[in-house]
Amino acid sequence: MATATELSDFLKSVEKRAFKRSLYHVRDEDAALDIVQDSMMKLAQHYGDKPPDELPMLFQRILSNTTLDWFRRQKTRNSVMSNFSEFTTDADPEGEFTLLESLKSADDLQQQPSSEDNFARQQTLLGIEEAVQNLPARQREAFLLRYWEELDVAETAAAMGCSEGSVKTHCSRAIQALHKALSAKGITP
Repeated sequence: MATATELSDFLKSVEKRAFKRSLYHVRDEDAALDIVQDSMMKLAQHYGDKPPDELPMLFQRILSNTTLDWFRRQKTRNSVMSNFSEFTTDADPEGEFTLLESLKSADDLQQQPSSEDNFARQQTLLGIEEAVQNLPARQREAFLLRYWEELDVAETAAAMGCSEGSVKTHCSRAIQALHKALSAKGITP
């Protein structure tokens, strides 16, 4: 059974990734914060007594369901998502993770990048994040769970509530779509 400290440490370890994942889905910072907070509260209230090794999968499933609930409420209210906030790629002093920030090579670490290089890197990251945002919802969810959250196929299938074959199909299609979209923008691996 997880102690209060273990539960708190777990929630601290996933909060930023969960926020970014929610932001990719709902494209609204306030809604993403609400989704993450609701998910954390549900985990603490209903599953806080579970063993610590079960918390990651439970949280991923709760986060997915809370996100789906948000979309259902929006559809019921006939709301149209109109707030497509832009992502920032500037280094956050609080250590905010940005997609593919690991593009730095050993040479980049040894020399100070020029303003032109910084701008090019920022444009590349924005292009990648835009391509991920434009994936269909299930493909985006499978891609983020598999390659960002680093869950295996079985864990991803459990979190998404689908078969392992569906996860593989969604991931394959997401990778193909990202390759096509990024190639069209001149972004190559």
